[in-house]
Parts: sequence; C-alpha cells; structure tokens
Amino acid sequence: MKKQVICSTVFPLLCILLLFLSVEAQTCSPSGKIKGKTPPPGQCNQENDSDCCKDGKWYTTYKCSPPVSSQTKATLTLNSFEPDGDGGAPSECDNQYHSDDDPVVALSTGWYNNGKRCLNYINIHGNGKSVRAKVVDECDSTMGCDSDHDYQPPCPNNIVDASKAVWKALGVPESDWGGMDIYWSDTD
Repeated sequence: MKKQVICSTVFPLLCILLLFLSVEAQTCSPSGKIKGKTPPPGQCNQENDSDCCKDGKWYTTYKCSPPVSSQTKATLTLNSFEPDGDGGAPSECDNQYHSDDDPVVALSTGWYNNGKRCLNYINIHGNGKSVRAKVVDECDSTMGCDSDHDYQPPCPNNIVDASKAVWKALGVPESDWGGMDIYWSDTD
C-alpha cells in the first residue's frame, strides 16, 4: 500500500520508467542443464560444422525464446533438411525431408511455439537482403545429446536454423556460412 501511494503521488514518472524497464528486462531464462555424453562412433553428423556433445560437458536448455517483434534479433545457422543431413529426422511440421534448395528453417523451441508457426512463412533480413522462408521444424532448445537429436547439443534459444537456399538468397559467400546475426519477423 505504501509503495502504491508513493508511486501515485510522489514519483509518478519514476514509477512509469521502472514499469517500462521491468517489461523491457523480461528475458528468457535458462530452464535447466543436461549432461553431454560421447556419441557412439559414427552417430553424430557433423555436416555444416555441427557440434557433437562432449562427455561430461553441461549444456543449457531453454523452454522459451526472446519475445517476437517486427524485428526479432536472432542468429542464423546452417542446417540440412535432407535425408542423411545434419538435421537428423524428418521435419516436425510435416514429417518430410526438404531440399537444401528450398528456403526452409527450423526455429528455436520458444519461437517454434508448439508448432504454431508450422508451415507458415517468416521474413529473414541479413547481409542487406531479405528472404521469405517456410518454418518446417523445431531447433530443440529443451533436449539434446541423444539419438533423437543426432547427438548434438540443445539449440540456443535465439536460432533460425536455415537451409542453404536461405544463405544463398541473402547473398552470403559460402565461406561465411554457419553463423550470422539477422532479424526475422512473421509474414503478414
């Protein structure tokens, strides 16, 4: 009650500022950790420089991603959605594999939003260009280091994992493929 009186009568602008900062400061905190195990021989596909879990290393997990806006900051990574590619199993959204020549992406768990973005398009802005890509999969931020995840670590919470077609459309030289800061948004 005392705080409410101070905010409403003594420092209204300061209270508004604090409210704004607390909303802005809302972040996605880690939800846990998993302990890595050495994959069985030949079981971790390192295509596109994918990492394999390391025995005894702890990996952070997330159930959320940063808030989505009209310019959501993310890291673009490279993934193959083809059979025998580093993406592992068929895509979550349609249980299909996709050609690396098609602009498709997997989103971190929070952005994937329990499949609510499945088969919808997003706009990706990077390297001074834009491309429209279809969401076909989840980049799992909650689990990893097992056969279902190709013995790769959990995905960070801010990833747009993209096919070669996306990288080509953004005009990124092939020698620079792998990790790049981008912005993305849902299409209208």
